[in-house]
Formats: sequence, structure tokens, C-alpha cells
Amino acid sequence: MVSFADVEAARERAKSAVYYSPCLPSIPLSDITGMEIFCKLDNLQRTGSFKERGARNVLAQLPADQKKRGVIAASAGNHAQALAYQGKLLGIPATVVMPKHAPLIKVTTCQKLGARVVLHGKDFAEAKTRAHEIGEKEKLAYIDGYDDPSIIAGQGTMGLEILEQVPNVDAVIVPVGGAGLIAGVSLAVKTKRPKVKVIAVEAENVASFSAALKAGKPTRIEMQPTLADGLAIPQVGKNAFEIAKSRVDRSVIVTEEQIALSILRIVELQKGVVEGAAATPLAACLAGDLKSLARKRVVLLLCGGNIDPNVLSRVIERGLVADGRLSRFTAVISDRPGGLADLTAQIAASGASIKQVVHDRAFAGSDVSAVHVLCTVETRNRDHLTTLRKKLRENGVETYDSR
Repeated sequence: MVSFADVEAARERAKSAVYYSPCLPSIPLSDITGMEIFCKLDNLQRTGSFKERGARNVLAQLPADQKKRGVIAASAGNHAQALAYQGKLLGIPATVVMPKHAPLIKVTTCQKLGARVVLHGKDFAEAKTRAHEIGEKEKLAYIDGYDDPSIIAGQGTMGLEILEQVPNVDAVIVPVGGAGLIAGVSLAVKTKRPKVKVIAVEAENVASFSAALKAGKPTRIEMQPTLADGLAIPQVGKNAFEIAKSRVDRSVIVTEEQIALSILRIVELQKGVVEGAAATPLAACLAGDLKSLARKRVVLLLCGGNIDPNVLSRVIERGLVADGRLSRFTAVISDRPGGLADLTAQIAASGASIKQVVHDRAFAGSDVSAVHVLCTVETRNRDHLTTLRKKLRENGVETYDSR
């Protein structure tokens, strides 16, 4: 098991190599949540995530002969990048096995940092099996990204920093995948400030921590695709769970739609870029399940910023849809000269912006005098969209939802 002294020792080892990230108050996020929000910006670490904390701690303690042979790990991306970077600083060769669907930006970054990257398997479990095979063959030390005691102790340094930066904090909200981060942070926070609430937040498609709490032990779950790829671990770590289970005050599950919307909110309001996992703490605040934290001082762990730009673009669009600001519907208009122009004029008059129009005669149904027009429009919010469609109906244009 990991002790508080281990966390303090990890901090000393990491001082020269891990960024002391800011923990700043956020007025806009406070306004939309009703809480006094602070953001711990570990997305500003050199490799874009908190994983450097644990990586530095474990690598610094390896025996000299193992440092020469090197290390290996399975990772969806962030742990891999952390090992690559901190290994480079310490002169330790790093091999990382990543699932074939790992975000391209994380694969590319690992390679640029000098790591040997092996793409294998459809998920983390298959990548981990392959990593163990390579490690045994080449005598490389396998570094577990979330359950190694030294990794957990290293992640706990974030908790020490939070207590220094927000000494009167009431609650910290921590994303959970393999549970290494929440194990370390909860150990540090509860040791120094037992009354501070530690809240776990998971993506609904990869809720392995909740499954472990229900079963009383780590339990393998069937995973579904998720925006929070950094949390896509089928089973929480045994060591991590033993540490966290008695120190976590509450566990919250958020939906994919809520994650997408939170990424959008952070981009627009906080002026920051985060990956899906790091958006889950804000999603928990916006979900309405944490009303007891109203007007309380709450720290959100924005623990990673490694999101593929192409994915970010799609996620922002999904967030706009979830927010009611990007919508699609089909309008039925008369197939006469000026019919389409009249429709677009009505939409413009309502203050909506037309993003795309598809004119469909061939599949418009049995009425040859009618045309179906698929409209994608940008509106201020859902109420604005409702008003637009009401006005169209009043002017003789029927609309229906489109997929």
C-alpha cells in the first residue's frame, strides 16, 4: 500500500522535472455551475497530462541496470507520453504499446519524444497483454499506468499542490479510469484535510470504478466507445481501489453528451483545450447531481489536454447540438419558383443562420407538388429553434425532426 510519506517523497523527486501547474479561479464556470470553481490545469504539463507525476516517480527509483534495459507500458496515450518524456530526461529507453485506435496526436507525440511505439489490439486489455509479452522477452520493466504504488504516489502530488493553492477548498472532483489518480489525490487530500470532499466522476460507457464499488472489488466491465478515451480502462487497479474506496465520498457518472458539452464550455468560457476525460469534472457539476456543492469552493482536475484536433472539431459540433445551437430539421415546401428562397428568407428573418440546405425532390413522397428541404441551422439556443419552427408553421411550412 502507499503511504502519505510516499506521496511527499514523490514530490521531492519530481520537483525539477514536473510543472507546478496553476489552480486558478474561474468566474465563467462558477457562474454556470453555482459553485466557486477552481481549475487545476495539469493539461499544461509538457506532455499535456498529469501522468508525468507518476512516471517521474517510478522511473527515478529503478535500479541502474533496469534503467539501461528500459521500460515498457500499455497505454491509451497519456501514460505512454509521460514515460517517453520522463524516460528521455533520465536516459531510460521506453517502449509503449497502444491500442490501434489510440488518438493519432498521442501516437505521434510518443514517437517524437523518442519512444518505441507498438500499435496492437482493439482496446487497452489487448495492448496490455502484448506489452507483457514484449517485456518478458526483452527484460523490460513493465510500468502499470495506474496501479503501480510509485505511480499512485506520484499522482498524489497533485493533491498536495491543490491544498497549497486553495487551502480552504471544500471539494475536489477527480476523473476516474484505472483509479490511480483518485487513489493518490484522495490519499493526499484526506490525510491533510479529512473534511474535504473527494468526488469521483466517470464516463457512463467506461464506469469500472462504480462497478468495483458495487461488487466490493475490482470487476471487469464491458466497455463502449467514449469521448473520454483516457478513462477507458475495463477494470480499476487493485492497489488503487483499496486506497480510494474508503476515501471517496461520492461517485458520479456522466453521459457522452454531457462530456461533449463540457468540452465546448471549457473552450468557450475557460479558453482552454481539454480531452474528454478532463472535461468530466465540469460535466459532473453541470449534471445537477451535486447540488450540495452550491456556493462551495470546488476544484476541477483538468488533467489532460491531448485531444486530436479532428476529434475536437467533431466534439464541438456535438456540443453545439447538445446545447441546442446547431440543429437539423426537414421542411416541406411547395415545388414552385421562389419556394426555397421564401423558406430561407423566413429562416434568416428569425435571426437563425443557415449552415446547409439539401433540396430533395426524388424522395419527397407521393405529393409531386411538394419538396422536402433538409435544413441545418445555427440558433442561439433551444428556445430560439422552437420559435423558428413555430414561425415557419404559422406561415404554412411544416417541419419535422431529421436524423
